[in-house]
Amino acid sequence: MTTAALEPRAGRRCHNMLNSLHATHYFSPDLGRELGAIGVTDPRAVNFAVRAAALGPVGAGAVTAAFYNYKYELVARHVPAVWETAAPGQVLAARARAVDATLRRLLGEEALASAEMAEAARLALRAAEACSRGARPLYAAHADLPVPEEPHLAYWHAATLLREHRGDGHLAALMSAGLDGLEAMVTHTATGKGMAPKWVCATRGWRREEWEAAVERLRGRGLLAASGDLTDQGDALRRDIEEETDRLDRAPYEHLGPEGVARLTELGGVFAQAALVAGAFPADLIGKGDA
Repeated sequence: MTTAALEPRAGRRCHNMLNSLHATHYFSPDLGRELGAIGVTDPRAVNFAVRAAALGPVGAGAVTAAFYNYKYELVARHVPAVWETAAPGQVLAARARAVDATLRRLLGEEALASAEMAEAARLALRAAEACSRGARPLYAAHADLPVPEEPHLAYWHAATLLREHRGDGHLAALMSAGLDGLEAMVTHTATGKGMAPKWVCATRGWRREEWEAAVERLRGRGLLAASGDLTDQGDALRRDIEEETDRLDRAPYEHLGPEGVARLTELGGVFAQAALVAGAFPADLIGKGDA
């Protein structure tokens, strides 16, 4: 019997649903509350700590390399100093409490206890079995963490594994395309699907003049038009980057198979949409608006 082939963008669509739910905790008041309780109160320090904690008490260089689009000087203001306030293990435990509270608030107890949530967790963990550690530091670090017992936390954990696996591969594609961290953000924003400039500058540590300098470099390469939109060349480059990212991230979804991927995408979409409707994200997060 011939097994149906996985449609080229099926993995990307599935990832987008899973990543949407994963990302809710970064914008959740529960995260600030839980990290504040262990002494981490600066929002930027919170962000660096919760995502980097799986790596251990690393320094600013390692975090900048792994995150790619943050300015080193911003990272260095908070890392490694944050580990003197709270050890990585404490941060991971606080993050788990915040994720639990956030999902309960956004999705409701009925959804968390549902058969669909348990099914989504099984499918996502099955896909993650085929992720690879090589040259993927954030994925590899999170893969060493135990799988939570509760289905909604297991689903979030698996979504995190798949998110970081794709993200690590995406950085390789960006480097191959010759885009530094800020240029990558500028071109993504120009697609209309990335963070608005004001959010990039506020969270990544870049100044407006640095954003404009990146815009000029990209115009010089023929990737951005005077309007700030992507040129045909720029649009083609972004498509190539996403397709290369798809290729590097194909194994988990091939392992799950077309039917499993379709079902996980369906379930993930339901949960992500519920979180969106519940106000999980700022209304002005995505777009091309002025910084």
